[in-house]
Amino acid sequence: MNANPVNTKTVNNHAAQQPQTPSSHMIAVLTGIAMLSGFLVVLTAQVTEPMIAENQRVAIEAAIQQVIPGAVDNKKYRLSDGQLLLVQKGSKDPLIYAGYNANGELLGIAAEAGAQGYAGMVNLLYGYDPDCQCIRGFKVLKMAETPGLGDKIISDSNFQANFPVDATVDSDSGKLANAITTVKNGSKKNSWEIDAISGATVTSRAVGKALNQSAQAILPDLLPFIERIKYKEAEQ
Repeated sequence: MNANPVNTKTVNNHAAQQPQTPSSHMIAVLTGIAMLSGFLVVLTAQVTEPMIAENQRVAIEAAIQQVIPGAVDNKKYRLSDGQLLLVQKGSKDPLIYAGYNANGELLGIAAEAGAQGYAGMVNLLYGYDPDCQCIRGFKVLKMAETPGLGDKIISDSNFQANFPVDATVDSDSGKLANAITTVKNGSKKNSWEIDAISGATVTSRAVGKALNQSAQAILPDLLPFIERIKYKEAEQ
């Protein structure tokens, strides 16, 4: 026999005394929390977006000076339906940067390019010299490659020695005379080839692919306008 019998009447009375939270009240509270969270996310995005945009602008400006040595100023353009147009503030179109020296003379063109690497996209800014119809070099804007391996495209002097890379446009076909390609380490024979880095072949190929795709898409349409933008003050 149980020494401490449970008084069922007392238990039932205690349960009846517990306040019941209406489900509508719980839904209202959860809805309020969700709305507040959404508001804070939007507010954070609005506050940080100008700062992010400014940081990106500063990074691009520094990269332009690196891939177009001697450039102290630039003008932004976009290609649309066979026309080269000045970019208006706030435009989301892919940009082409014309880099000028202190005398307002065109030194080169900078453009963005990207291709899939080993761990993610490899995003670049490269410099094109219309005088030699070649790509002088590139600057990595963003990548997630393995430290010590994939990032050798930045630090490896032999890889950087691949440049300039030929990017001549064939006037008859309207395409690059030779596609820019990455070849096995030590097998480069032509000026449009890029010697891969041993142990970082995938990332090396991403560089070649990115440059080729961008150059094929931009340069044939851009070259007819080079004379028009040869001097900074020629077009306002």
